[in-house]
Parts: sequence; C-alpha cells; structure tokens
Amino acid sequence: MARNVTVGAAQMGPIARNESRQVVVSRLLELLRQAHGRGCDLVVFPELTLTTFFPRWWMEDPAEIESFFEREMPGPAVQPLFDEAKRLEIGFSFGYGELADEGGKTHRYNTSILVDKSGAIVGKYRKIHLPGHADHRPEWPFQHLEKYFFEVGDLGFGVWDAFGGKMGMCICNDRRWPETYRVMGLKGVELVMLGYNTPTHIPWEPIYDDLTGFHNHLSMQSGAYQNSTWVVGVAKAGMEEGCNLLAGTCIIAPSGEIVALTATKDDELISHVCDLDLAQYNKKAMFDFAQHRRPEHYGIITERAGPV
Repeated sequence: MARNVTVGAAQMGPIARNESRQVVVSRLLELLRQAHGRGCDLVVFPELTLTTFFPRWWMEDPAEIESFFEREMPGPAVQPLFDEAKRLEIGFSFGYGELADEGGKTHRYNTSILVDKSGAIVGKYRKIHLPGHADHRPEWPFQHLEKYFFEVGDLGFGVWDAFGGKMGMCICNDRRWPETYRVMGLKGVELVMLGYNTPTHIPWEPIYDDLTGFHNHLSMQSGAYQNSTWVVGVAKAGMEEGCNLLAGTCIIAPSGEIVALTATKDDELISHVCDLDLAQYNKKAMFDFAQHRRPEHYGIITERAGPV
C-alpha cells in the first residue's frame, strides 16, 4: 500500500517592508484553507515567510533589526495559523527570523520549522549556507546581508519521523550544495522542504542572471534524483521593494522530474500526491548507498579549500 502524503507548495507574492504580521498571516490562512480544500496533509511556505526579505537593507539600530525577528514561536500574531492548522488537521512548514536566547547570549538565525497536524512543532532547522556579504555596500540598489544578520545554523541537517515518512528541511542557498541533500539522504530522507527568496539579479555578480531559474531547478532536481527523495521548493516571488524575486515554486519527484509548478509570481498554491514509497525505489537500486557508495576510496579533502 502506497504511503501517500498530499503536499501543498504555497508560494507567496511580495511582502512590503511595512506589511504587518497580521496581514501576512491572513494570506497564509487563505493558502492553508485552499490546501485543506484540496485534501493536503502538509503545506510548505517560503523562507522568511512572515516579513519582507529584510537582509536587502543595512540596519544598525538593534530595535529595528529585532522587529523583523521572532522571539517566540508561535507568537501572538502567528498563533492563528497554528490554531487553524490544528482545527483543519493539516501540518505546515515555514521560515522566519529567529531570536534565540541561548548560553547567556541572543543569537539570530534564519530558521524553518515543521508543524504536525496537532499544531505541535516537531522539527527545527537553522540555515547553514548563508550567502551574500556582511559589509555595507550602499552603492548597490539592494544588498544581500545574510552574513550580517544571521549566524550559521547550529542544528545540522536533521530528519524527522512525521507524516508517515522521513522529513527534512533546508533553506534557500542550502539547495545549491550537494552536501545538503546527501547528509539528509544518508539519514534516509524521503521528502525535503525548502523555501527561498532569490533575486533574479545580483548587482555584484550578474554573470548568471539569465540562468537564475535554470540553476534553481537544476540544484533541486539533481538533489532529489541523486538522493531519491521528494523535494518541495517554495518561493517568495515577484517585485518586492524594488527587487525582483524568482518564482518557480515546484514539487519534484525522486526521479528528478518536476510534477507540479506554479504559473504566477503571486500567492499561489500547487499540490501533488507524493507517494513516499517512490523515494525507496532508488534507495534500493541506483542509489543504494550501502551497496554502491565507497567513501573510503574518494580521497576526501577535509581541510577548508583555499588558494593552491
């Protein structure tokens, strides 16, 4: 008998810098209800779902910076999403800026959580591969200051037993790194959820602007195929505060094929019935790691790469 999980990928259109959490959550609730109407078990929302992509601006005032982060999850503004998901018996995953008081210090992370059908948080991931820069570049029309606003995630690439299978999470730039999928693949992952906020133009590295969409899908499709897992990639899309964000939200099968794809740059829900047993096919054939993988013969370089 197939282990089917009906997954909704809930793309978000632009979020203004001054848009309140309450307004954003009302949009999430609409998408959640659409997903329930389609019989979804799980809805995946984008990276930094609750706010505009604030790392495009340089800020120094701690109060201003913290206004884009969450000290608790769920907080009062987000609680209605948890309550409605529990009422509808539908799970979800979404990303947000996390303020974590740990070890006597406040830390800032780019975080994603997994919530089950009872409204309980069952998984948390903190983004590891932070792109962009930490220095102020006022000469550019917008910046990409993730290295300034966030610390590198400290939870590793976890895999959680939920929704009848092995669930994993990563965020945006993580999707470009083979290690992301391979670490979860070695843990038996069957479905990877990831959200992204990706500009179609990088002012200081414009060489690949025309290939942004291609590279987006290439990285996720190869990760899905080479680790025999479903991948659900969800965008915040459209013209957001002068920055055009890539759309292309999709659901990818363990074969590497895109089986569902958005058509707009707005709030849009796509869905697919994902048979988790399909993820087991290549785990027992082409990509049976125990039978075919030979890391002892790879000559892996363990030191950080640098100039030769």
